[in-house]
Amino acid sequence: MNKIIAQNKTAYHNYSIEDTLEAGIVLTGTEIKSIRTGKVNIKDSYVNIKNNEAFIYGMHISPYEFGNIYNKDPLRTRKLLLTKREINKLFNLIKQKSVSLIPIKLYFKNNIVKLELGIGKGKKLYDKRQDIAKKDAEMKIKKALKNNF
Repeated sequence: MNKIIAQNKTAYHNYSIEDTLEAGIVLTGTEIKSIRTGKVNIKDSYVNIKNNEAFIYGMHISPYEFGNIYNKDPLRTRKLLLTKREINKLFNLIKQKSVSLIPIKLYFKNNIVKLELGIGKGKKLYDKRQDIAKKDAEMKIKKALKNNF
């Protein structure tokens, strides 16, 4: 059973997600303790591949209150744990199709912190407007059906 710690709700609004991938993260002890208390934000974060390694940038983990000298920088770059095959596949996708790697959610899986990555393209403003209009239409239909029965 997976316990969700943080979600990036704007990911599906700003990107059209085509595929997802699970990755582990290299963290320190005080970062894990801070994550267990839920003090993490992945809203403005993104993933990039450098030197055949995947890194997450902009993930904010608040300093642990009782960590004193062992606390790390809250916005430091953290390495993602992926296989070489997965990294090469993602690198080729980024170069050829110009897709982005977006963190979707952070969760515990068997007491290990995992990150779900979304592979998707950025939406244009008119795409976002179409999605909003479609959701409004669906809501009106549901409301009308509910009132009729």
